[in-house]
Amino acid sequence: MQAMVLHTPTPAESSPLRAEERPLPVPGPTEVRVRVERCGVCRTDLHVVEGDLPPLRPSVVPGHEVVGRVDAVGGEIQELAVGDRVGVPWLRSTCGRCEYCRSGRENLCPHKSFTGYTEDGGYAEALTVGEGYAFRLPEGDPAPLAPLLCAGIVGYRALKLALPRPGGRIGFFGFGGSAHLTLQLAAKLGYETVAYSRNPAHRRLASRLGASETVATDEGAPPGSAPSLDAAVVFAPSGEVVAQALAALKKGGTVAVSSIHSSPLPSMDYDRLIFGERRLVGVEANTREDAREFLDLAFRLRLESVVTERVLLEANAALADLKHGIVDGAVVLDPTRH
Repeated sequence: MQAMVLHTPTPAESSPLRAEERPLPVPGPTEVRVRVERCGVCRTDLHVVEGDLPPLRPSVVPGHEVVGRVDAVGGEIQELAVGDRVGVPWLRSTCGRCEYCRSGRENLCPHKSFTGYTEDGGYAEALTVGEGYAFRLPEGDPAPLAPLLCAGIVGYRALKLALPRPGGRIGFFGFGGSAHLTLQLAAKLGYETVAYSRNPAHRRLASRLGASETVATDEGAPPGSAPSLDAAVVFAPSGEVVAQALAALKKGGTVAVSSIHSSPLPSMDYDRLIFGERRLVGVEANTREDAREFLDLAFRLRLESVVTERVLLEANAALADLKHGIVDGAVVLDPTRH
């Protein structure tokens, strides 16, 4: 099979992924093999490729927003069958025994593994995954389904952690693959939504998808303006943006940071940014329950995935485009075309 493989993390502009031919992976007893139909390109992939997340193995195939068909099963598989369409997200396994797993917080398991980081992922024609970590998906176009598998699920967890009173005003800082789904969800659930972005195209997309308001972040807040947000979700991997979100937050609100890596937080004015029972929480991965809840909401509320498709061999270019903010919505790789 063809796969895009990372051997040495380097900047995305240097094309760090190499196209290689590899044998098809063989599923273990409790695993299935998935023929990849589409795989989304996530900012976490960029952090893996550029080394913001330190390498944990000599080489890896990135990708963890996978849509595909089961084409082989292990001997102990109980529910999935050849031909089933499934999604494979970031969380690949947990231990099931630690205090976090036993208390419903498996996203914090110290022994968890990850698709496209600790194990080979979906920038390939096939991958394997444990049956309990694959999710059934509907028929139809596979491309719009791919961003749901991480951008959507992890954005949903961040939204849950930040959620204000019904009808409250939520700010979304950084409008990429995750925000364009999470903002839609919040709007459809009846919240006011404000999209903050430097990119005019991203602000236009946010307006089309239901944002109550958009704000150009390079213009800054008007002098003397009062905090107006009941909650905020930060998707940009920037400590400075976290401080901006806190500055816009009213007393009693929560800022959830939905990024696996971020630049350092700046020195903060406690009285202005934290005092008043403002909360700052970092989001780590997701639970399988988060995935089930979000996918149910996404299909029931008909969230729109805005996607640009590229062939698998264009993975390096897709990552560079993502890094430089020239992707509207999400970009999705197609390993079925060459």
